[in-house]
Amino acid sequence: MPKTPGFIKKLLKGILYVFSGIVALLLILTIYLLIVAVDYPPKPKDLSSLNLQRSEPSPGFYTIKDSWFRKSKSGLYELYVEGAPFERGVINGKLTKELVQRQEDYFTEQINKLVPSSFYRYFLKYFVAWFNRDLDENVTEEDKEEIFGVSESASDKYRYIGSNYQRLLNYHAAHDIGHALQNMALVGCTSFGTWDARSQDSTMIIGRNFDFYVNDDFSRDKIVAFYNPSEGYKFMTITWGGFIGAVSGMNMQGISVTINSDKTRIPSGAATPVSLVAREILQYAKNINEAVAIAKKRKMFVSESFLIGSANDKKAVVIEKTPDTLDVYDPNNNFIMCANHFQGTTLKGSKENIEQLYNSASVYRYKRLTQLLDNSGKNTVQKTVNILRDTKGINNANIGMGNEKALNEFIAQHSVVFEPQKLKVWVSTSPWQLGQFVCYDLKKVFALKGMKNDQEICNSNENIAPDTMINGQAFKKFVAYRAIRQRISDGKKVDPDSLIINNPQYYNAYVAAGDYSFNQKDYTKALHFYRDGLTKVIATKSEEEYIKQRIAKCDKKMGL
Repeated sequence: MPKTPGFIKKLLKGILYVFSGIVALLLILTIYLLIVAVDYPPKPKDLSSLNLQRSEPSPGFYTIKDSWFRKSKSGLYELYVEGAPFERGVINGKLTKELVQRQEDYFTEQINKLVPSSFYRYFLKYFVAWFNRDLDENVTEEDKEEIFGVSESASDKYRYIGSNYQRLLNYHAAHDIGHALQNMALVGCTSFGTWDARSQDSTMIIGRNFDFYVNDDFSRDKIVAFYNPSEGYKFMTITWGGFIGAVSGMNMQGISVTINSDKTRIPSGAATPVSLVAREILQYAKNINEAVAIAKKRKMFVSESFLIGSANDKKAVVIEKTPDTLDVYDPNNNFIMCANHFQGTTLKGSKENIEQLYNSASVYRYKRLTQLLDNSGKNTVQKTVNILRDTKGINNANIGMGNEKALNEFIAQHSVVFEPQKLKVWVSTSPWQLGQFVCYDLKKVFALKGMKNDQEICNSNENIAPDTMINGQAFKKFVAYRAIRQRISDGKKVDPDSLIINNPQYYNAYVAAGDYSFNQKDYTKALHFYRDGLTKVIATKSEEEYIKQRIAKCDKKMGL
C-alpha cells in the first residue's frame, strides 16, 4: 500500500483541526443559544381566566365578562378590556384571537420578503434570541403576565421560531431592534401640540403621525383599545393584535403620549422596549413629573423622544432619552413640535444628533411643520388633521407623493389627534391619513362599564370627514405607482417609465426606475433616470450618495 505523501498528511491534519474547531464552536454556540433563548414565562398565581370562553351575542361582536371587542362601521376595531394583568391579557387574546394570529402572519410574511433566505432567517432567529437575552429582566412582571396571557391565543404554527410567549415578548422589541440595527428606521414620525393662545378655544391639541410600516395588511387592522386595569389609570391606545405596548395613547388623567425615534448607537443588548415605557406612563402617570420619573427609571437601548401632553400641567414637553441620558425639552411657549432629532440643551449637541440633523429628513420636515403652524392661525382639531395630511414640501413645493420629507409620506400605521383636557381623541381610518378621523370621548366609553349589545361608541357628529384627495387624480396615480413598485418587488416585468409618469416629482420614482433598468442591463436608460433623480428633492444624504454611486456604476459599465 503506497504511503500518503507528507504534504497530504499535513493537509488532512489541518482540515481535521479546522473541522474540530468548527464543531467545538458550533457546540459552544448551540449551548449558549439554548441558555439565552430559553423560555422563562411568568407564573401567575391565578390561572382561572384560561377557562373563560368568549361569547358572540351578535355577528362580529364578542364579549367575555364585561370586556368586549367589535369592528365599527368606520373599519376600526374597538376593544375594551379590564382586570388583573394575566386575566386581561387572556381576555384580550381570546377576544382578538383572529387579529393576533393574522398580524403575526403579516409580520412573518414581511420578514420572509425582506430575508428570503431560510438560512439567514434561521440565523436571524438566534441573533434576536441573543440580542434579547436579557429582555425579560427589563420588563415589569405586570407586563410579562399580560403578554403571557395574550400569547395563549397566538398561533402554534410559528413555534419553530419560539414559544408563543417568547415570540410575543420579542415582538414588543421589534421597533427597537429595527431602529437600532438599521439605524435608519428613523421612520418619519412627526408630532406637535398647541395650547393657550395658539389654540382657538385655548385648550390643548396634540397631533401625531405614526409612520411605522410593515405592509398594507398590517396597517389595515388597527385596534382602538380601552384599558381598565386593576391598578393605575384607565387609558386608551391605538394598537394591533397581540401588542400591549403603547406608541400613541391617552389616559383618564389627561396624559397623552406619543413616541418618535431618534438617532442611536448600536446597542449591545436588550433593555425595556420603548412601547412598554410609554405604556407605563399612560397607566401610572397623572402629570409631567410622574411621566419623567417613570422614563428615568427604565433602561432603554435606543434613543427616543416622548411627547407628553398633560391636562393637569396645561402644557406639553418632550422627554428625550438615550441609553444613558435623559433630558426634558420644554419650549416655554404655547406650542411644541417634535420630529426625529433632539432639541434639548443636553442632547442636541451629541454626535449622533448632529449626524441626524445633517443626514436625515427630520430638519426639513420640522421646518415644513413650522410653516404650516405659522400659516394656520389659531389651531383646531380640523386644522391639526389638515397638517397631518400635508404632502407638500417647504413653501408648498411639490416633492412627490411618498417623500419622507413630507409630514404625510403615506406609510402611517395611524394618525391621531388628542384633546387631553377634554379627554377626546380622533383616530385615522384607511387609506393612511386620508380617511375620516373617528372621534372617541373617553368619559363616555369608560362610563359604559362593559357592553352586552353591539353598538357604535364613537361621537359620530364630531368625526372629521375624509380628505377630498382620495378622489383626486394625484392620489389615483400614487396608488398606481405603488402597484408598479410592488410588481418590481415581486420580480415581474414593468415599463420603468410608468413609475415616472405616475409620480414625476418623487426622486425615488427615478431611483426605482434606474435600479430596474440597471438590473435589465439597460445602463443608458438607468443613467438617465439616476441623473434626473438627482434634480429632485431627495429625503436623505445617504440616498443622494446612493444615486451618485449608481451613476458611477453606470459610467463604468458603459466605459465612460
